[in-house]
Amino acid sequence: MSISQLQTSGNASRYIAIEGPIGVGKTALARRLADSLSADLILEEVEENPFLERFYRDGRSAALPAQMFFLFARARQIGDLRQSDLFSSVRISDYLFTKDRLFAELNLDPEELKLYDQIAENLAVDAPVPDLVIYLQASVDAIMRRLTQRNSRYDRFVDRNYVEKLIDAYARFFHAYDEGPLLIVNASQIDPANNDSDYEQLFRQIERTTGGRHFFNPVAAALG
Repeated sequence: MSISQLQTSGNASRYIAIEGPIGVGKTALARRLADSLSADLILEEVEENPFLERFYRDGRSAALPAQMFFLFARARQIGDLRQSDLFSSVRISDYLFTKDRLFAELNLDPEELKLYDQIAENLAVDAPVPDLVIYLQASVDAIMRRLTQRNSRYDRFVDRNYVEKLIDAYARFFHAYDEGPLLIVNASQIDPANNDSDYEQLFRQIERTTGGRHFFNPVAAALG
């Protein structure tokens, strides 16, 4: 299936969400995939979050406001998405709304989590289920290495222990995920955002993924 066929086929993915821990490359991949498919791009408002740097510096003290900023921002984006025609074009997002609580459980204390749940329930966000979720996995070492290479004002404050907990939380979340097609990608040794060969290999796998749960290990595929 060609890129043009993916865009126009009735069976093609129209709404694709890319997920994974901080530093794994989901936003860069979302940008490249959106460019390939001439798709609308939906990105987390990471740089706009005024509490995020303080959260990575100080942890708990800024966890709640950082989490609430993301909740409201994501809810607004999902509301805008719901009001538009979901089938008018392909849409690529660098996050899955239902993973928001993953971060709340990881970062908030019990009373803060209770408050978060009350507010999230009142927002009553009806998030559409993506036609495909691409979950990028990577080792702790790979993610820490990529964080040091990025030019972000807060990445240098990300703690290795936090990354380990985040990777575990993502693994548990997607082990139970059954809302729609899921492509799990071992991204530890590939860079599809910047390496053309890696990207083309992954893109071919995305084209073939139409339902169920699939695992893509490019290293194993290369050796097989």
